[in-house]
Amino acid sequence: MAPASQPAAAGPAPSPRILIVDDDAGQRGLLHGFLSSQGFATRPVASGEEALATLGAEEFDMMISDVRMPGISGLETLRRARERHAVLPVLLVTAYADIREAVDAVRDGAVNYLAKPIDLDELLASVRHALGVAHTEAPRCATQKALPDHIIARSPLMKALFEDASLIAASESRVLITGESGVGKEVLADVLHAWSLRAEGPLVKVNCAAIPETLLESELFGHEKGSFTGAVSQRIGRFEQATGGTIFLDEIGDMSPNLQAKLLRVTQDGRFQRVGSNRDIHANARILAATNRNLEEEVRQGRFRDDLFYRLNVVELSIPPLRERIEDILPLAHRFLAELTRNRARFSPAVTEALERYAWPGNIRELRNAMERAALLSRGEVVLPEHLPHRVRAAAAAPTGTPPELADVSRLEEIERQTILQTLGANGFNRTETARVLGLSRRALIYKLQRFRELGFVVDAPAEPMPPRP
Repeated sequence: MAPASQPAAAGPAPSPRILIVDDDAGQRGLLHGFLSSQGFATRPVASGEEALATLGAEEFDMMISDVRMPGISGLETLRRARERHAVLPVLLVTAYADIREAVDAVRDGAVNYLAKPIDLDELLASVRHALGVAHTEAPRCATQKALPDHIIARSPLMKALFEDASLIAASESRVLITGESGVGKEVLADVLHAWSLRAEGPLVKVNCAAIPETLLESELFGHEKGSFTGAVSQRIGRFEQATGGTIFLDEIGDMSPNLQAKLLRVTQDGRFQRVGSNRDIHANARILAATNRNLEEEVRQGRFRDDLFYRLNVVELSIPPLRERIEDILPLAHRFLAELTRNRARFSPAVTEALERYAWPGNIRELRNAMERAALLSRGEVVLPEHLPHRVRAAAAAPTGTPPELADVSRLEEIERQTILQTLGANGFNRTETARVLGLSRRALIYKLQRFRELGFVVDAPAEPMPPRP
């Protein structure tokens, strides 16, 4: 099928029409909402059968399809679509285990494939490349929602993170929030809920690492009276408490294999059973999950179910550590100190320098603890270096010039950047294949590319019209 023809009269060109095929309502809604916000006309459908029927009745400029779907798979949908629409660009979305099949599908006519979880920048670049749509100075046209007053995001990386969050929040997509301990994963979950269509409903939080395995199932799903020793009455679980709202599962990587299987069912068909009951209960709660572990590595090691990982990880929001967003350190420190001293205390210049030079391995949690200590020892007056923890003071005492070992680090970082960008270009800007060649996780590669983009390096494929297929 040829792309939709331009109108005879002068005027703006019609928006490219994209058919979105995915049986997962969360991911389907995410793709639909994001691409619509970027100016594309989208039509979401839930199956390969529905996609083929829609292609027979309407004209589209592109199709994006999941690979694994009940009924006709994405690969079979691609093959059947090719029989009647030989030049329609098709982009496949695939889980890690399907990548070999997706590579084969490119030979069958797919223009490219994206691995889950979807990276929105990569998606946008791939769509623009396939359609020959030029990049603009502002690659995103989302409307940034106003952040709550207690959240500080001055750094470019955090601004980009909350821009992604504003796009994702309105969908029903499940979100996996990743990052080191103390970076603020729970705060991001609060924002996603507040910006969602479920904001009027409850936000229920469960720390999966803080509850013993024997009690976590009852905590999540509830139990019936007499179902086990000590169950003296019926108990409503957290999923029922979150009806109409959001459930936030923190430290999801600590969940046992047995409970992973039970949670998988909730993500697949939205149903669960209380402990001691055979009656299905419908779960009407959006799931947000968080972890400080590398779940891709946990999957490879057999400690986390791959099917649950891809169900939870419709989209991943990775919060950078505080040492990578130096612009946020002083505003956060000032905020914490003002709260603790009622705006009475201030920093000496040496303290300001120490705060910015320290690496903050404990991230925001460590920074707040340091400010609590400083507020007590300074008695609400001027905070001096001796009021800071020893490890932070040591950062201020280090020479101001660049020591040789730091110069060596800078050279290594430059070599790493050149290697990554060269490998990215050699693999056609496909991030999944680039991560495989470099031996990195996709999450680590995506984070590094975000940093490179902020430094002005090209990390996306140039948008060029695709040549017609023979």
